[in-house]
Amino acid sequence: MSKGKVLVLHGPNLNLLGTRQPEIYGYETLEDINNALYERAADNGWEIACRQSNHEGELIDAIHAARLDGTVAIIINPAAYTHTSVAILDALNAFDGKVFEVHLSNVHKRETFRHHSYVSLRADSVIAGLGSQGYHAALEALIKAG
Repeated sequence: MSKGKVLVLHGPNLNLLGTRQPEIYGYETLEDINNALYERAADNGWEIACRQSNHEGELIDAIHAARLDGTVAIIINPAAYTHTSVAILDALNAFDGKVFEVHLSNVHKRETFRHHSYVSLRADSVIAGLGSQGYHAALEALIKAG
């Protein structure tokens, strides 16, 4: 029996991981990251679904669906929508489970406009600058919490 269902959401341009600015985002592909998350979750009795979209509405629809399908936590890297999307914030505010905000790079060492996050207003935890390990840190926190 599953200990819980986790939704991992990857925002715009993350489908290009491994090839887009690897000096900032690393050389792992999104498939590498997702496969490692699937394996770790399964090894610990958790169910996980990973989705990527370049479209804000698709991310919002996934959050809305998570409200109704038994999802207990969302791990989200909203990418550029971090700094612009009140709509994603509103959707997350309607979700009752845990929310982990993840950023591959340390957004606070980058351009000033990247220092503000709408998603952080809802997030229970914010992990930035650990590369793909940020996703794993969020999942490990859930695993340890039981």
